[in-house]
Amino acid sequence: MNETAETTPWPIAGPLDLSRTALVVIDMQTDFCGPGGWIDRLGQSVDNTRKPIGPIAELLAAARAAGMTIIHTREGHRPDLSDLNPVKQWRSRAHGVGIGDDTPGGRALTRGDPGHDIIPELAPREGEIVVDKPGKSSFHATEFDQILRARGIEALIVSGVTSDCCVQSTVRDGADLGYDCVLVADGTNAVETSNHEGMLAVLAAHGGRWGAVRPARAVIGLIAEAAQ
Repeated sequence: MNETAETTPWPIAGPLDLSRTALVVIDMQTDFCGPGGWIDRLGQSVDNTRKPIGPIAELLAAARAAGMTIIHTREGHRPDLSDLNPVKQWRSRAHGVGIGDDTPGGRALTRGDPGHDIIPELAPREGEIVVDKPGKSSFHATEFDQILRARGIEALIVSGVTSDCCVQSTVRDGADLGYDCVLVADGTNAVETSNHEGMLAVLAAHGGRWGAVRPARAVIGLIAEAAQ
């Protein structure tokens, strides 16, 4: 990781304010990191996308104990695919298994199908927000931004999968919208190790173009300190 990533100030406004900070867990769904999910059916390994499970579970425990806002996202489309544009569908089919196509393992990234569910290890608890999104960024065509602003959230702790797709899209959009983002380095990953390492380097370069980067232990420490 770029050495400046962990030295970039975060939060930039001063000490962590738990009431103005949200933990965001992106797309920890069966389709991305569970057996029989979309990645698995494509013949790719889910070993990397399962690596963040432990750190995210620890982050969730700390955030829950501190009474923080917790938001889970799920990428997926309506059962009638009315919100799936033809370009995205074509590209998914070129990848090997088309979004919404019938397969023995169900329809990939389709709401209501088993692969769309968040994995049991990180299942949302009562009162935690779940945002369904039809695209990569958590901000695209969702109420995510409105939820954050209604709660007075100014800073985001971002985790989940995949680092080179939905996670980095959310961090970039969040920065453009004025949110102070920190990416949890071991709380995210990609299917391909080289893509994950490359995206961490891009996000961390020049002191953090779109936010800071921290390991889970450092973020948990900040939460515990702020909760005292």
